[in-house]
Amino acid sequence: MVLQQGQPITLSGQGQAGGKVTARLGEVTASAAKDGSGNFTLTLPPLPANAAPQALTLTDESGTKTYANILIGDVFLCAGQSNMELPVTRALDADTQLRLAADDGIRLLMVPKATAALPQPRFAAPVVWKAATSDSVANFSAACFYMAKALRGKDTATPIGLIHSNWGGSAARAWLDREGVRALHGAEALDQLALYARDPYAATLGFVPQWFDWWRKADGGREPWRNPQSLDWKPIPRFSFWNEWTGTGLDSKPIANVWLRQTITLTPDQAKGEGQLAIGAIDDLDLTFVNGAPVGYTFGWGVERTYRVPPQHLKAGENTVLIAANNAWDNGGFFAGPERLHFTAADGTRIPLGADWDYATTPVTDVPPRAPWDANAGVGAMHNAMIAPLGPMRLAGVAWYQGESDVGQPDYDRKLEAIFAGWRRQFGPQARMLVVQLADFGERRSAPGESGWAQLRDEQRRAVAADANAALVTAIDLGEPTDIHPANKNVLGKRLADAFNGRSLPMPQRAVLASGKVTVSFSGITGALQAQGGPYPLGVELCEAAPGTCRFVLAGLDDSSMVIAVPEGMAPTRVRYAWADAPVVNLVDGDGMPVPGFGLDIAR
Repeated sequence: MVLQQGQPITLSGQGQAGGKVTARLGEVTASAAKDGSGNFTLTLPPLPANAAPQALTLTDESGTKTYANILIGDVFLCAGQSNMELPVTRALDADTQLRLAADDGIRLLMVPKATAALPQPRFAAPVVWKAATSDSVANFSAACFYMAKALRGKDTATPIGLIHSNWGGSAARAWLDREGVRALHGAEALDQLALYARDPYAATLGFVPQWFDWWRKADGGREPWRNPQSLDWKPIPRFSFWNEWTGTGLDSKPIANVWLRQTITLTPDQAKGEGQLAIGAIDDLDLTFVNGAPVGYTFGWGVERTYRVPPQHLKAGENTVLIAANNAWDNGGFFAGPERLHFTAADGTRIPLGADWDYATTPVTDVPPRAPWDANAGVGAMHNAMIAPLGPMRLAGVAWYQGESDVGQPDYDRKLEAIFAGWRRQFGPQARMLVVQLADFGERRSAPGESGWAQLRDEQRRAVAADANAALVTAIDLGEPTDIHPANKNVLGKRLADAFNGRSLPMPQRAVLASGKVTVSFSGITGALQAQGGPYPLGVELCEAAPGTCRFVLAGLDDSSMVIAVPEGMAPTRVRYAWADAPVVNLVDGDGMPVPGFGLDIAR
């Protein structure tokens, strides 16, 4: 592995109770007493970068344990959703890059995907550090690896450690630590998570009232869990994703909320005790009922559900199982085969649920409320299982590429502020935050309009501007309008490396209206601002206070500023650039570095 240079090295572990532990790494040592349970924590002094393999030894009364082949250098956490997760095999020029991947000075750690309601001391599965080879790099984050290659290209004396902790589709709030959850979601969310860790059924009962309120409002007051006959039931055409149900409407519009129904016939003895209901995997989200009572809630397209059914919700004879299933992306409905669905009675009898389900469509298309413990958007759920087990490691920085899942939601800058604070609590105040501004994706357009993607890009920019040790890394010119996962992670990795090394990025500072002109000033300009492919930067808008009053305008360029003549009769309050999901951009500095998308209020 690689340990962070220039920072104290904290080690914790467990041995026999009593006595002390002594650690030696290279020429430095430290000791600590063990408590009554044998736990210990000790801290070695900072060490300079060292590419020569070192041995770490830990010694107590029972003997010595040795960890070999440890380097001292810069360690980075690379975290986020699918664009940071995208592997080298899917990036540009993969075959050539894999042939050139071997470098013993780059060490890689892949964190297994898992979620947890509470911070965990260990990962969900064993992990191991590996030197960079064509095999170890192939499925590793391309953006993260290419960042390391660029850093090594300038300084081969400094080893690089990379920690890959990513989950495609994850929301920002899933990566909050406990204090971040408290700050943004309140102590009640922490209490709900603690309850879920103890008793998922009780936590579900505490959560469902808000789901009920949401459904009543969305579906005109109907309560299908109380009155299933209020829905128009039909036999499912086949046991499969509902995308494959030809002619149902779900095959063409699978983003939907669909009710599924099945019955279980129980004997008096089978209905006396607590049962277990297995419904396989539902894509994406379910709230499941037995005889009108909620028994479980889960988000996760590949997650198998087994719910506890208390005896008070069962009866002799026919029992109704209802699943309120939501699909927010791609495939929806049954993920696993019918053999995965069954009910196990208290006496051990296993009753297959089979493939003969009914379904009912609804006019509701919005996504239901998300419980604090759900997978991709559970508050702190990924931090608890995929970050917390790293412990108090010191890091040089964190490379963060996330935001697609948060488009359309407010206050992304506040989320980043809380995430930054959590990482620095765990990894040290020196950790530099590198934030990838979302690449362009979606339909091109020829008229001004609102954009959730542009809004989130601007909130990323503002969060970085408010942090003294953070850098924005633009990818706005690297996107592919028809592919949310652009392949050019090669250039992105180089930009991440440049940002860590302190290279300035063109950043808008302020917009001022005077003498009929709006002047936008920039910092971080190398050379002079220029518009590639023409005399004017594309996609510059002036907006008045009223909604829908933005206009494209021509903007002249000075060395480090943009000057816009205000159209006659217009009273602009805001200037925007690249304000679209998939903007066409051509404003760069003298080194060809793109200006990030932004929106600035105009001062007078």
